[in-house]
Amino acid sequence: MITKRQFLGRFASLVLGTTLSLGLATSWAQPTTQPFTLAGWSKPISEITQILAEPELQHFKTHGLELKYLPGAGGGDALRNLLSGQADIAFTDPGSFFAALDQGAELIAVYDIYPQNVFNVVSLATSPIQSASDLKGKKIGVYSLASGTRQNLQILLQQVGLKESDVEIIVTGLLNFAPLMQGQVDATAATDTGLLLAQYRGLKDPQVIEVKDYLNYSSDLFVVRAADFAEQQDRIEQFLRAYQLSTEWMIQNPEQAARLAVKYAIDGQDPKLNQHIIEARNRSSVSEFTKQHGLGQLNLPSLQQAADTYYELGLIQNPLDLSQSVQTAPLP
Repeated sequence: MITKRQFLGRFASLVLGTTLSLGLATSWAQPTTQPFTLAGWSKPISEITQILAEPELQHFKTHGLELKYLPGAGGGDALRNLLSGQADIAFTDPGSFFAALDQGAELIAVYDIYPQNVFNVVSLATSPIQSASDLKGKKIGVYSLASGTRQNLQILLQQVGLKESDVEIIVTGLLNFAPLMQGQVDATAATDTGLLLAQYRGLKDPQVIEVKDYLNYSSDLFVVRAADFAEQQDRIEQFLRAYQLSTEWMIQNPEQAARLAVKYAIDGQDPKLNQHIIEARNRSSVSEFTKQHGLGQLNLPSLQQAADTYYELGLIQNPLDLSQSVQTAPLP
């Protein structure tokens, strides 16, 4: 016969054992995450809401990564943060990538963020500028002499047989549409989102020359150190899978992304404008090539043509063979 004391002792042991088992099971069930830092070219802006809203979306956490976004001031800044070891991957532009390779950096492009060229040259509705050839002799605004607006203007001019010396370059800063509307320049080099913002603020019926109609190559890439690509490929692939899913989410949910941008983006106060910008970035995230080969797949011939053009224009000092610096295997 079991005494009351024995019964209570056995019951306590059973409860303790069950509690320990449940605690152990819970600890095993909790997923572990690894820190992973993305060096960006920009501050936290609305067009990258799928990254900024990670605390709610958790695409990266689901893939075992604790994502940190490191802001930057241009693609070159993102690469410097990568090469200095402050980041695991860089969000940068092809021009900065080519320049780093030209200077001997060992880097590999692993994902095409925006396979569409997003640069343009804009003039007013009353302007006689109808095509790139009409830019000869005109005053053209650029963000800065080191910006993608200037580089892509040079590419546009080269495609129609003109040189930069055939036009007058005016540095206008980021608020480059004000000089255009005030008649200080005949046209201004910009991006698709810059044009959207100007139209949202009152620019009516502009004439737009799209650089992609002359040379369509990627606007932004994910780039890693070559050594990391060899030694940490699993972590990089985890990041790319998560980013791919986050981009698919934003393509499918632009209105929700626009609302989240209000909370997470420094320029996200206006949900309606957020949605316009997000939809523009969604369009530039896909191309005929990615429709055939998958979101983010890199187009080596297109990038090689761009690198050759940069060399011909003197933007880099040496010709580049990108076959060893661009990941062309299918993404996981």
